[in-house]
Amino acid sequence: MPAEPVESTEPPETPVVLFDGVCNLCNGVIQFLIPRDPEGRLKYAALQSEPGQALLERHDFPTEEFDSFVLVEGEKTYTKSGAAIRIAEILGWPYRIAGVGRVVPRPIRDRLYEFVADNRYDWFGRKDQCMIPDEDVSDRFLS
Repeated sequence: MPAEPVESTEPPETPVVLFDGVCNLCNGVIQFLIPRDPEGRLKYAALQSEPGQALLERHDFPTEEFDSFVLVEGEKTYTKSGAAIRIAEILGWPYRIAGVGRVVPRPIRDRLYEFVADNRYDWFGRKDQCMIPDEDVSDRFLS
């Protein structure tokens, strides 16, 4: 009889991007990130997936009706505009320049983020199910 999977209590070693797996905009962002990270410094998990749900729980985020982009980096988490800026910094030059966005106060940055998030399904649509990664990058997705 195979052993039951053991849920790790350790933080992920590689930063993990949690995204809305049925959102076309969110999937487009992931498709944008993957080729710009040829070293695979980022891993990915849909918010709706088991690993995504486990990471949300681990960091005390709601697991239902959660509409933010999240970056989990060790014990730290970044959401909304903070996650986008930190991901750009991880990618390096020229994306790192997005760090200048920190001069804009976070409430203003996050307000813009929330405006787009609130309208993303109307503007970009949604899928019936979470994306299935291509075989050549499937190792970057938590399962």
